[in-house]
Amino acid sequence: MSDLPPEAFAAALAALPGVGPARLAQLLADTDAESAWRRVAAERRPRPGDEVVAAGWAALGAAGVGVSVLGMPGYPPALVDDHEAPAVLFSKGGMAAIEGRRVAIVGTRNCTRYGRDVAFELGRDLAANGVRVVSGLALGVDGAAHSGALAAAAKGGGPPVAVVGSGLDVVYPRRHAALWRQVAEAGVLLSEAPLGAAPEAWRFPVRNRILAALAEVVVVVESPHAGGSRYTVDAAMARDRPVLAVPGPVRSPTSDLPNALLSEGCHPARDALDVLVALDLAPSAPSTSQTDRRPPPDATGSAVLDALGWQPASFEHVVVATGRAPGEVGLALAHLERDGWVVGSGGWWERVAPA
Repeated sequence: MSDLPPEAFAAALAALPGVGPARLAQLLADTDAESAWRRVAAERRPRPGDEVVAAGWAALGAAGVGVSVLGMPGYPPALVDDHEAPAVLFSKGGMAAIEGRRVAIVGTRNCTRYGRDVAFELGRDLAANGVRVVSGLALGVDGAAHSGALAAAAKGGGPPVAVVGSGLDVVYPRRHAALWRQVAEAGVLLSEAPLGAAPEAWRFPVRNRILAALAEVVVVVESPHAGGSRYTVDAAMARDRPVLAVPGPVRSPTSDLPNALLSEGCHPARDALDVLVALDLAPSAPSTSQTDRRPPPDATGSAVLDALGWQPASFEHVVVATGRAPGEVGLALAHLERDGWVVGSGGWWERVAPA
């Protein structure tokens, strides 16, 4: 028998080709990790030996990645009783970050500026009240929520919790490399994918069940009706988790899912206070939003802001809605962008919330 710990054999099983989360759970359901490894290894050609397990265990240690096995000490209590609990969970950071009240903030990668601002504010204000913000570290809503949570964590707020869809040494998306590092330092990164696992498409809807299982409340900021957020919502509802939705413009496709959820009876999440109420928590910290220090717009700028509302609009739309000349609208938009009231990208304009 090897001197390697059971976690090393469980991690080696998870890394074998063809052993996905469901198969891994089946293998470890009725026997210990070492016995399961030896049985599966005996069926492989060429047959992997203990040196494979040892090398994998050394690689995990070098990467600073921990391994938790369902049914063994150190496994997160928040997941123990879930009917789809991952059999093996890889982690980077402090697992104690999971201990506390938890809210998942989810939404589309292709969010509007409105959605990004709301996600940041929710993440910041919830973390300021000690809540652990759980998300997937994707572009858009996920990244904004975790950026907000990190801003509060730096001042003693709740640590962030991320569940990703690749190995913890495979940063995805690459532009979030710094965010991954910051979350691992301030909180914890989790994955059921072994080291080296690529961000294959199938891993993300499977990953979303873990987000739902960890969360006590799920908040949908912006999302089309179909997509990853829908998987998280369905998984949350299957677990009797409350789902809140951020109201959005009725003509905005990115608000299709949250607006539909509201029409189906879900409660709105207008701000962190709505979410704290769903958690049955009293606020322990005020909103950290600051007084708007931007130069006030002139009359034309105010008319342009009113025409924009809080959803993306084209230049032509703003001209028609204001009834002003194109040159006047163009100059007003340039001044508003300079002063931080709007952003323009790809021919579309959006309002910016106060910092």
